[in-house]
Amino acid sequence: MGKDLLKKGERLDDLHRNGYMLIQDPEKFCFGLDAVLLSGFAKAKPGEIVMDLCSGNGIVPILMEAKTGCDQFVGVEIQADNVDMARRSIKYNKLEDRIFMECCDLKELGSIYNAHMFDVVTCNPPYIKAKSGAVNDIGGKAIARHEIMCTLDDVFAAAAKMLKYGGRLYMVHRTNRLADIFELSKKHRLEPKVMRFVHACIDKAPSMVLIEFAKDGKPHLEVQAPMIIYAAGNVYTKEVNDIFYN
Repeated sequence: MGKDLLKKGERLDDLHRNGYMLIQDPEKFCFGLDAVLLSGFAKAKPGEIVMDLCSGNGIVPILMEAKTGCDQFVGVEIQADNVDMARRSIKYNKLEDRIFMECCDLKELGSIYNAHMFDVVTCNPPYIKAKSGAVNDIGGKAIARHEIMCTLDDVFAAAAKMLKYGGRLYMVHRTNRLADIFELSKKHRLEPKVMRFVHACIDKAPSMVLIEFAKDGKPHLEVQAPMIIYAAGNVYTKEVNDIFYN
């Protein structure tokens, strides 16, 4: 059945969880390490409802379904090609009753879903600030990387609208956007509660950061021990390897 779901240029990749596979197209969108790390950092309990913003080809909801056993996930993605890939991956993995992909602008979520109905929101947003960085081709990859279709402020506004009181937002982002992240999260009453820096190697400065926010939470930020991606020999550390394969 897997090959029947593939279109020209697409491939079927093994996610190493529950036998799940993911349809990807290198010319349009492929998930990165940041999405896998987010799926390992985010926490959701059975019975909770999870929304994934900027969902791409649905990688985070599919990985989190395998890890958490939550009954209901909604992925939100503006690019129809990515949503189509995600829906076919969901069908391949027989997850149609647990994961739903919504093709829409996250700024319009309030017209589709009731406010404050989700326990958890996850997001791997575009990293590069609007009007900065070179954008030669406004295609799918550019939209995934640059704040072309949504800004960081839009992401926090959507998460705040969708989350229940006390609900949790989990985000992965670049460390050079931390000042913006803290300013905008406070603006939308999303209190940073847990933060973890991600280093490529132990002797390198962090390039990514994982953050948990609480809707209307009290001020208190826990900074956890850093995550190191590569050990000697340029192989994944045990922790990162476990996130991929366990």
